[in-house]
Amino acid sequence: MSLGNIFDIAGSGMTAQTLRLNTTASNIANAETASSSIDTTYRARKPVFAAIHESLLDPTRGHLPMGAAQGPGAGVKVEGIVESDAELQMRYQPDHPAANEDGYVFYPNVNIVEEMADMMSSSRSFQMNVDIMNTAKSMMQRILTLGQ
Repeated sequence: MSLGNIFDIAGSGMTAQTLRLNTTASNIANAETASSSIDTTYRARKPVFAAIHESLLDPTRGHLPMGAAQGPGAGVKVEGIVESDAELQMRYQPDHPAANEDGYVFYPNVNIVEEMADMMSSSRSFQMNVDIMNTAKSMMQRILTLGQ
């Protein structure tokens, strides 16, 4: 792995953490949205990440060849975004405009405390990737001055 690959690896981490922050922000923004049915109620979303392995990359086609063994990490990729299977909150509020015929209102399965912890974690991970890029840049600048 060359020093130049560090920028690609840290960049992929920053991209992944940005998506994680955006997903968390969406969950928090929709935490108190009410709905009259289970089907239309917002559900908490979480991104799924996977490691990209350097030895698995096929440089001609840009994807992993069949049956390849895993090598050193070359970054992170987003596999997708999944919705939480946790139970929705059902509250009896017959006077609420979104109440169903039985007087119940459905609220998302968003845990604000968990979302805030995710937000702090993703923010710190993003900052660590920025620090890695700055350190690599500083090392490259020092290498350039060795010949002087």
